[in-house]
Amino acid sequence: MNIRNLLFEFEDLQWFPGILRESMTDYLRYFLTATDYYAPITPIIGEGLRNTRSKQVIDVCSGSGGAIEKIQENYKRIFKEDLRVVLTDKFPNIQAFKLLEARSGGKVRAVETPVDAMDVPKSLPGLRTMFSGIHHFNEDQVRGVLRNAVAAHDSIAIFDGGDKNILTILGIILFHPLAFLVLTPFFRPLRLSRFIFTYLIPLIPFCTIWDGVVSILRLYKPETLLKLAQEVDNTRYYWRSGKVKNELGMNVTYLIGYPRIIAEEM
Repeated sequence: MNIRNLLFEFEDLQWFPGILRESMTDYLRYFLTATDYYAPITPIIGEGLRNTRSKQVIDVCSGSGGAIEKIQENYKRIFKEDLRVVLTDKFPNIQAFKLLEARSGGKVRAVETPVDAMDVPKSLPGLRTMFSGIHHFNEDQVRGVLRNAVAAHDSIAIFDGGDKNILTILGIILFHPLAFLVLTPFFRPLRLSRFIFTYLIPLIPFCTIWDGVVSILRLYKPETLLKLAQEVDNTRYYWRSGKVKNELGMNVTYLIGYPRIIAEEM
């Protein structure tokens, strides 16, 4: 049986308390930002924006905003222009979204109502991105995410970080408990519940570490993502998948797709 069907992540459960889910995604945002985890994907974002009709990023499965601030900073440094981003999520972390909006100077906008990555409103055109999220979806759902982008004639770029091996799993188990112990006071926005469920009742560290290990076990290979994309549309869309390595020595798997007609017009 597929291991994806045997395991679960707490963040995916409808009944899972929002105060825990939001603190977990706040931690992920802090980690991804502090390490500049997604730095090497900046040229791929540029490629996607060159091949879409609306020059904004529609980020799906945003969680607490992930590494968006660093991605914007890197994009500005390389391409000498601002990157405008719309944050969306099925379980929007509204406090975190508002924090990023306020710090962005108008370059980040948030949708506070739930947005399903498989059913993004047509009123949100642009380059669709997904960071650290595609492993949450089974293969049929991945096709659904891609099919929805194709139906809207939008470009899409998907990124997922990590290496599927025992060393990565051991790193998660050994490093993150200490990180929670030391870094929790620095996470924003401040939440009393975060301190309670980290230091007194350590549900947030436990659930985050569980989800991190399961995420590694669920990672897709580039060739699998490319195969699923080509099954959705291999005629009108150009697809490419592969890996790039960040400064931590970790691989980031990516899939990018955009309409061939737009690329030919450029």
